[in-house]
Amino acid sequence: MDEQNENLWEDHAGWWIDGFTDGADPEYEEQILPMAGAELEGARHVLDIGCGDGQISRLAAAQGSTVVSIDPTWNCVRVAAERGGGPAFARAGAAALPFADESFDAAVACLVFEHIDDVDDAIAEVARVLELGGRFCFFLNHPILQTPDAGWIDDHMVDPPEQYWRLGPYLVEASTVEQVEKDVFIRFIHRPMSRYVNALAEHGLVIERMVEPSPPPGFLARSESYAAAAAFPRLLYFRLRKMR
Repeated sequence: MDEQNENLWEDHAGWWIDGFTDGADPEYEEQILPMAGAELEGARHVLDIGCGDGQISRLAAAQGSTVVSIDPTWNCVRVAAERGGGPAFARAGAAALPFADESFDAAVACLVFEHIDDVDDAIAEVARVLELGGRFCFFLNHPILQTPDAGWIDDHMVDPPEQYWRLGPYLVEASTVEQVEKDVFIRFIHRPMSRYVNALAEHGLVIERMVEPSPPPGFLARSESYAAAAAFPRLLYFRLRKMR
């Protein structure tokens, strides 16, 4: 994570903690956390990469796993440590993990890698710290959602009017700083799905499962205009296994 991106997250960590953790966000409550719990079940030693306030870490610890959680943002690490719940929390970036080879049988990264510049180094580090046969639970904002200039279009040139999703330049890898809320700016890096899959495969991380779920009911209920979003995945999930 470069310095600009890191500073934006330090400045706006409160936006994430207030809006997406501790029961505040229906996509986490109804979809991400149940999926993460099921996918991490039975893991002995879990590494949570980009843990934020630690909600997935606490879930894994409650299921009996020993959990170590890292985040490059001091404000997130501080809140995660205050909320406790069993995991050990530390400040570190994904591209230089401070752990020995084959230290974990499971790793999880939830909505993190779309903010990481040195993605190849980060994927190599995940593979390094996983033991052979270990699992990587990898959640992304779906790349189709994160293309530059993507968004809902209301077309009133046809009768009746239509609403559709405008797709930006999907195959182009691009970095953008988006205003996600008034005065809150977050940097995103769009990459096509193949960019991730091929980098993961190069490091022996092989896909076992892929999920592109419809947004959950709690999200769709937030606005009448979200009804059309039911046909578009906002989340992309891979379960990967270290095979070499």
